[in-house]
Amino acid sequence: MATRTNRRSPAPHVSDSHDLIRVHGARVNNLKDVSVEIPKRRLTVFTGVSGSGKSSLVFSTIAAESQRMINETYSAFVQGFMPTLARPEVDVLEGLTTAIIVDQQRLGADPRSTVGTVTDANAMLRILFSRLGDPHIGPPGAYAFNVPSVRASGAITVERGNKKTVKATFNRTGGMCGRCEGRGSVSDIDLTQLYDDSKSISEGAFTIPGWKSDSFWTVRLYAESGFLDPDKPISRFTKKEMRDFLHHEPVKVKVEGVNLTYEGLIPKIQKSFLSKDKDAMQPHIRAFVERAVTFTTCPECDGTRLSEEARSSKIGRISIADACAMQISDLAEWVGGLDEPSVAPLLTALRQTLDSFVEIGLGYLALDRPSGTLSGGEAQRVKMIRHLGSSLTDVTYVFDEPTIGLHPHDIQRMNDLLLRLRDKGNTVLVVEHKPETIAIADHVVDLGPGAGTAGGTVCFEGTVEGLRAAGTITGRHFDDRATLKETVRKPTGTLEIRGATAHNLRNVDVDVPLGVLTVVTGVAGSGKSSLVHGSIPAGEDVVFVDQGAIKGSRRSNPATYTGLLDPIRKAFAKANGVKPALFSANSEGACPTCNGAGVVYTDLGMMAGVSTTCDDCEGKRFQPAVLEFLLGGRDISEVLAMSVTEAQEFFGAGEAATPAAHRALGRLADVGLGYLSLGQPLTTLSGGERQRLKLATHMADRGGVYVLDEPTAGLHLADVEQLLGLLDRLVDSGKSVIVVEHHQAVMAHADWIIDLGPGAGHDGGTIVFEGAPADLVADRSTLTAQHLAAYVGA
Repeated sequence: MATRTNRRSPAPHVSDSHDLIRVHGARVNNLKDVSVEIPKRRLTVFTGVSGSGKSSLVFSTIAAESQRMINETYSAFVQGFMPTLARPEVDVLEGLTTAIIVDQQRLGADPRSTVGTVTDANAMLRILFSRLGDPHIGPPGAYAFNVPSVRASGAITVERGNKKTVKATFNRTGGMCGRCEGRGSVSDIDLTQLYDDSKSISEGAFTIPGWKSDSFWTVRLYAESGFLDPDKPISRFTKKEMRDFLHHEPVKVKVEGVNLTYEGLIPKIQKSFLSKDKDAMQPHIRAFVERAVTFTTCPECDGTRLSEEARSSKIGRISIADACAMQISDLAEWVGGLDEPSVAPLLTALRQTLDSFVEIGLGYLALDRPSGTLSGGEAQRVKMIRHLGSSLTDVTYVFDEPTIGLHPHDIQRMNDLLLRLRDKGNTVLVVEHKPETIAIADHVVDLGPGAGTAGGTVCFEGTVEGLRAAGTITGRHFDDRATLKETVRKPTGTLEIRGATAHNLRNVDVDVPLGVLTVVTGVAGSGKSSLVHGSIPAGEDVVFVDQGAIKGSRRSNPATYTGLLDPIRKAFAKANGVKPALFSANSEGACPTCNGAGVVYTDLGMMAGVSTTCDDCEGKRFQPAVLEFLLGGRDISEVLAMSVTEAQEFFGAGEAATPAAHRALGRLADVGLGYLSLGQPLTTLSGGERQRLKLATHMADRGGVYVLDEPTAGLHLADVEQLLGLLDRLVDSGKSVIVVEHHQAVMAHADWIIDLGPGAGHDGGTIVFEGAPADLVADRSTLTAQHLAAYVGA
């Protein structure tokens, strides 16, 4: 054996000195020359009020530059297929490692996208059934609901030496249900919503949105196709004419010398409306689809999306459809019981994936759950699954409020996962508001002091104990605890829910009190959203404000989204005697050089595109002639640069007084968005800001019942107090407010609590408590009761 001498350990290696991520001079969005040093292989939490610049520092600066530099290592060919990222506006960024971003972006709402497809669990199950399924029906594609069966035969010419024509056949077995095409539901179209059969086509029989009488591609195509008599009322069509009108297969026709494709009305409607994501449609189009189309479970596959052959192949008594419909915790148990050496590596990988679901608190989901129905918090945790078993170390994981949608009981589990990632030797950066997660940080960076232009600076950097002692807004509110209300409001009526069975609800009967603040709570997956969104009838009197993403481009801003720009444009037009369209950067008033964008985008192929401020309008977005028209001494670009608070004062009195604009601005201020500028692109808003913007627009609705889905998401501890005041004002004005919420401060402030549980998935779905918060704390029989009691110090 070699002898070992006792020598002093050598001096630290120079490579070990790179233990910090250094950011100097960051100026992205509202950041004001921010400089921070973040320790590697530690858990760092970024705090601060909404809009203070947390996401700008973590996501738009650190993570964005890391991803940009990694993308540059790929070949130019590969870069051409990747999103182009510009270098963030920062002087120095040192010590970066590979960044993996786990954000709250909703998963795609494609009808064929499920929890199983986005996590690769379905792919592994398909291979498992193709190896072990009895009877054997084919390769993995035979079990895939996204793969149709294909059969073809014909002659093919092989050009090899002497040309030779040979007869060939081709077969591919897919698992897609032929009736619903893998969607699980079929649509029936109500023809009375498409046309008025007492009129002829030339008299304007069509009642479909956007189908105008002079439209070359729609109405005129049917009128001049030659298949139909455009002057005969539709009710008097013969059987052949009706078949040609509704079901004709695509065929080329010539209309006024132009070649067009004519097809029956029903397939045309299916292609133009039903193949699109309903949530992405404009409101009037969505209303038409909801009116004209009824979706029912596919009678052939019973909603499983799979063909009869795919469902007939089983392992034991379980088909792939049964496996995907199981609760994942049950599926993990079933897979754990399989013992087949020939597929041992596959079973190991599948077990790890399914166990990760359970470990992360998503064991209540099923693999066939459509991914578009997941909440933002659930979507984020689904994305985490692929990283839990990863062997990578020295990676920077970036999380955006991972506790959103989590009950206090589940937050501890999430904290353990974050610490586990750190302990493997990774750098974990978390943007967070919850004190339970801030408390486990090794390092805290607090941004502020305010939001928007009042934020963008580092107020504190150090330990959690140091934050508590600091005088920052986060430090002062860190140990805030709401108290139970001494007196609660009396209900003015009840909203009856009877026999609710949506998702995991077990025939639930409950009376939701009206005229008070009602909080529906329970662990994640206990059935809260199923009860509130699936069982409360959506009438004119009920306003739902959910966490769905705001649809908008970089041209959309708070002024356009809320409708605030309309009264402002009219006020400018009236004051100057010109058309309102001049005061729109998307219409006649737009700068011709940048088309009203304010910046010119230069595409550099596979390299990062460059955006530069437009030289002609200097970023103001309007033609110089438009900026000569003033209202109250300000031009339209100066008004759009105002914050909500400034604009509220400007349109409140004096020459520029505009009551409609002032009311809309008041609603924005009420939800805590007074710092936003009217022209700020929606794409730069944080998740919490977008939800509150949506709430502000709905506050103008005349509904008597407001249903809110976790309104504290993305709210700082100090902002929660303001939200509670807003909810109180809504109730005091005669509204009924129903809130799905996990935040203990909102529970403590409620007049009535409905607690679901006791667990998640098939362990939940029942009402475990209903009553006043004080009674819940005294009861202490549920998980919610125990955490609320600890929170209020009872």
